[in-house]
Amino acid sequence: MRALRSVILPSLLIAGLFAACNTSAPKQNNGQDTTVAAKVDAANDTVFNTTIDNRQVHLFTLQNSSGAKATITNYGGRLVSLLVPDKQGNPTDVVAGFSSVAGYQHSTEPYFGATIGRYGNRIAKGKFTLDGKQYTLFTNNGQNTLHGGKTGFQHQNWRLEKLNDSTLVCKLKSPDGDNGFAGNLSAKVIYSLSGNGLVMEYEAISDKPTVVNLTNHAFFNLNSESSGSILNHLVQIDADRYTPVDSTLIPTGKLDPVKGTPFDFTTAKTIGERIEAKDEQLKNGKGYDHNYVLNKHAANQTVATITGDKSGIVMTVTTDQPGLQFYSGNFMQSKNTMKGGHKDEFRTAFALETQHFPDSPNQLSFPSTVLKPGDTYRTSSTYKFSLKKIR
Repeated sequence: MRALRSVILPSLLIAGLFAACNTSAPKQNNGQDTTVAAKVDAANDTVFNTTIDNRQVHLFTLQNSSGAKATITNYGGRLVSLLVPDKQGNPTDVVAGFSSVAGYQHSTEPYFGATIGRYGNRIAKGKFTLDGKQYTLFTNNGQNTLHGGKTGFQHQNWRLEKLNDSTLVCKLKSPDGDNGFAGNLSAKVIYSLSGNGLVMEYEAISDKPTVVNLTNHAFFNLNSESSGSILNHLVQIDADRYTPVDSTLIPTGKLDPVKGTPFDFTTAKTIGERIEAKDEQLKNGKGYDHNYVLNKHAANQTVATITGDKSGIVMTVTTDQPGLQFYSGNFMQSKNTMKGGHKDEFRTAFALETQHFPDSPNQLSFPSTVLKPGDTYRTSSTYKFSLKKIR
């Protein structure tokens, strides 16, 4: 059988810079905390040093010779902050997050910076049929299942297996029946530094037929995480089609052309240029919250480029995944206090989640996300950073 191709998104890095994930054991594994080889950020760890599901949680700091700095918590395999230089050389945190693990636990938005699984995005009505058997999932987004259900991977404490100067491996075991999904699933994420970016290689195996769609849900603001609106960011996405959705954000099954619509980012446009246009799809998503059907998707194929209008920071995304979910922060409601003491105000961060299409288990015309015993799910995505001079 062929290896299944599906994907994740962003823990990150920058030109010569870096980021990564570190982890401890998931709650379903017994034993002591096995986190190794990563340096705990002693200055800030006191607000992350806690126990969840009988597992220790910490905040870890990684830094390279260029001065780039990333902080990661093993709770959810979650990117907490990422410092990269702006056009003036000032370190800029481009990832929205919280200053304590309690912030992540109690946030009305549980996905900030998290590794997402078993299934990123939505599954209609929390049901699908595989090999003649119907599966019922935990519904946590109205009538639908979103990002793996109530206790998805974002709530788990991951285990760090290996770390060297440029690579670490994070592992998690998801038991049969987890949030309604079949099979004992072993997931692995390999983070490796390569030039000016971080490569994320995901793998998974299962002992029963199941569906898998892994990603990462970092919220970005390339002007800095506390700089306000992202509406003047320039976005370009190499996709001539997208998957329109119904009022519950489930794809209709069509692949509609973006040409002549507010969804056309084949040439660079600001996020805010057409976001308030009278368009049924923008109404359904309360802005952009749609999957783009990528024209090309290969290991070194750039699928999206985003530029911070004030900072000059440019982020490019490469992936082997067929889809890219572009989310413009439409459900940010000023209900959570972020790292700098500011609120998560409306459209002050965006996400670009490399993925298979939403609701693929129920849409036979979409690329398959089925993983069978004996097959291996594999996917790779890279987030690179550079600078563009802004006049």
